[in-house]
Amino acid sequence: MAITSANQLELLQTAEAVAREKLIDPALVVEAMEESLARAAKSRYGSEMDIRVSIDRKTGRATFTRVRTVVDPEELENYQAEMTPDQAKQYLENPQIGDTYVEEIPPVEMGRIAAQSAKQVILQKVREAEREKQYEEFKDRIGTILNVQVKREEYGNVIVDLNAGEGVLRRNEKIGRESYRPNDRIRVYIKDVRREPRGPQVFLSRTAPEFMAELFKMEVPEIYEGIIEIKAVARDPGSRAKIAVISYDSSIDPVGACVGMRGSRVQAVVNELQGEKIDIIPWNEDLPTFLVNALQPAEVSKVVLDEDAERIEVVVPEEQLSLAIGRRGQNVRLASQLTGLDIDIMTEEEESARRQKEFEARTKLFMDTLDLDEFFAQLLVSEGFTNLEEVAYVEQDELLVIDGVDEDTAQELQTRAREYLDAQNAKALERARELGVDDSLINFEGLSPAMVLALALDDVKTLEDFATLADWEIAGGWTTVDGQRVKDDGILEKFDVGLEEAQDMVMTARVLLGWVDPDDLIAETEEGEEATEEEAEA
Repeated sequence: MAITSANQLELLQTAEAVAREKLIDPALVVEAMEESLARAAKSRYGSEMDIRVSIDRKTGRATFTRVRTVVDPEELENYQAEMTPDQAKQYLENPQIGDTYVEEIPPVEMGRIAAQSAKQVILQKVREAEREKQYEEFKDRIGTILNVQVKREEYGNVIVDLNAGEGVLRRNEKIGRESYRPNDRIRVYIKDVRREPRGPQVFLSRTAPEFMAELFKMEVPEIYEGIIEIKAVARDPGSRAKIAVISYDSSIDPVGACVGMRGSRVQAVVNELQGEKIDIIPWNEDLPTFLVNALQPAEVSKVVLDEDAERIEVVVPEEQLSLAIGRRGQNVRLASQLTGLDIDIMTEEEESARRQKEFEARTKLFMDTLDLDEFFAQLLVSEGFTNLEEVAYVEQDELLVIDGVDEDTAQELQTRAREYLDAQNAKALERARELGVDDSLINFEGLSPAMVLALALDDVKTLEDFATLADWEIAGGWTTVDGQRVKDDGILEKFDVGLEEAQDMVMTARVLLGWVDPDDLIAETEEGEEATEEEAEA
C-alpha cells in the first residue's frame, strides 16, 4: 500500500468509520495511523532513525519526516537520530544543544507484513481508547445502580454488558443461590472502577450494603429527597438485613415510610434481593438505645457501654437469649455491624453471677488490706467503693453516709488505706530501683510507684524509653485481624490509664527531652480546635 493522493482521503474516511463504530474520538484513530505509518517507515529506512508521520486532518496527506537532534559530542550514541553541533552546521545556522533538524523523506511502499503491523498498531490504539473511554464513563458512577444484561459466566463470575464494555460480578458478590443465563437482565451496584494491566475493570456487586441503601432510595421518595436518611446498613446477603433510618421531619415516621402502604416499598426491595428479610430500625444518637432497637425482635433488660473499648454488654432474660443471638449468631452479628460495636450478650443469671463474683473479690480485698470483718467490708462494696485509692482519698463525707460510720471510724479507715498504699508504693519503688529504673522516670509527674514498676517489668526504665511508646502500648487498644477485633493489652491499662491520658504523658515526656517544641504543640492544638469548630458550624 503506497501513501499516494489516490488513497489519502481514504485514510480519513477509514479513521472516521472506525471512530463512529467504536464511539471514540476520530483524532485518536488518526494518531494511531500516524504511529503505524511511522513504524512501517522505520522498517524501510532503519529502526534507529527518528521518523515521524503527520496526517493532514483536512486533505489526508501523510507527510514523512526524519528528525535529528543536536547533542553534546560526548553523549552522541545514535548517529541516525543525533548529531554534534559541528555536523549540524551544514543544516542549521549557529546550532545549539537540543536543536532539531527536520527533513521530509519520500513516502514508503508498504508490503504485506508492514501493512499487517500497521493494522495491529491501529487496533491496539483503538482498544486503548475504548478502555480509557470506559474508565472515564464509569469512574464517576461508583455507588450507583445499573440495569444490565448478562453476557456469560466465567468460573463463577458473571460478565455483563455495559454497552461501552463489560463489567464483572464476582462470585462472592452474588447473592447466595442466584444463577443467571445469558440475556437475563439484572440490577447491580457499581462497587469499584480500577485501571488494570488488561484494561479498566468495572467491579459490580449485589451483596454490598450500599446496594440495599440505593434500592431503598429508589423505592422511597422521602429518602431520595433527603427527608429520611439511611444511617447504617448491615447485611447477611440473601438471608437477613438490618437498616437504620432517621427522619428529619417530625411528622414523618421513618420506619413506616420505608415499609410503605401494606409493605409495598420494602417488599419491592425484598423481591430484588431474593427474599432477604429486612429489619427497619429507627436510628438513635444514644448508642445503648440504638443497640436495643438493633437487637429487635429480642427484648433487652440492661445495656452497659464501654466507649474506650468500643464494646457493649447486653443483658437479656433467659428466654430471650436465643432470639437475641439469632440463628448461628446472625442477629447479634448484624446488630454489631450496624452499631460498629462488639457486643457481649449474657443472661440475667450470668450477669448476676458475675456481679456476685466481683462483689466477693472486692469484699475480700477490703478485709485483707484494711483488717475489716466481712460485714463492714460488704458495706463498703455496697456503697460503690471498688479499690483502696477510693477509700483513702475520697471526701470523708462520702464515708459518713455509710450506716455505723462516724468521723473517727472514717478517719481510721482512711488512715489504714493510706498506710497500706504507702507501704505498697515503697515496695514498688524499691523493686523498680533494683531493676535499674532511672530517676528521670521515677520522678516523672503522673506515674505512681506501682506504674513505674509495671513499666520496669516491661523493660521501660528511662524517660527516653517511655517517650518512644505509642499511646496504645500504654493504655491498650483493639486491632482488627482477619476481620476479628483482637485486644492489645496496655502496660498501664490496669491502672485505668486511657488513650488520651497516655497520649498526653508521652508528649510531655518528649517535650521534657527536647524532642518536641512546645510551641508546635500549642499550634497543633489551636488548629485542631479551629477545625472542630468549623465542623460543628458545618
